[in-house]
Amino acid sequence: MTSREKSTDDIRADMVEEAVRVAEEAERRDVDLRLLGGVAIKARSKDGLQPAFEREYADLDWITPKGKSSQAQRLFESLGYVPQTRFNTMYGRERLLYFDEKHDRQVDVLVGNFRMSHEIPFGDRMAMEPLTVPLAELLLTKLQVVELNEKDVGDAFALLHDHPVDEHDGDAINAARIAKLCASDWGLWRTFTANLEALSGYLERFDLTDESKETITERIKALLGRIEEEPKTFGWKMRARIGDRKRWYELPEEVDGGP
Repeated sequence: MTSREKSTDDIRADMVEEAVRVAEEAERRDVDLRLLGGVAIKARSKDGLQPAFEREYADLDWITPKGKSSQAQRLFESLGYVPQTRFNTMYGRERLLYFDEKHDRQVDVLVGNFRMSHEIPFGDRMAMEPLTVPLAELLLTKLQVVELNEKDVGDAFALLHDHPVDEHDGDAINAARIAKLCASDWGLWRTFTANLEALSGYLERFDLTDESKETITERIKALLGRIEEEPKTFGWKMRARIGDRKRWYELPEEVDGGP
């Protein structure tokens, strides 16, 4: 058996277990790498996801700091993942794609900041948690999309159900962090708050107890209130004057996979 075959054989079928394996190996090799997306949300759920929020996961989504692309490439190739060579050669400074042939799933690695409909800056916060990015950023990445889909709604509900809204990180959704970002970027504020408000309309589609629905609803209200009270920057106020007359979001190019 070759070293490549052995590495491939080590890839776990369970995606949370595989994410932990990759993260531990990254830490051992001093590679800054943190998990994003639905698998990250599942991994952060202490008692396991509510059955209503369980879903199939097509890929693993990661982020690594700007300038660390080559280290990430060496890591994933050594762990048995097959690089999408042409894509990585063209876009490797911003994004990497790998494939797990054994389980027919993809690995997506963002390099630097998260940028889709809106840019979510991470900076030093990327490495605050041992496995995933902070919960505030996980929620931001799920609700920065202009058109919500059922997957993103369910993932957002899972976060809001399992974690309190507070003024700190750790096991809480840091409302202060979210409010600060929204107060400096009118476009992000426009999309994120609209999506938060829209979430309530999806609750009846999920098989949840009345208590769970009330918990989610109260946390949505708390987050909206915290965003509203945050003083807005001059740039935010100037952009707000233009409002929806000018498009406030980006149209990212479509590629297979993604958080």
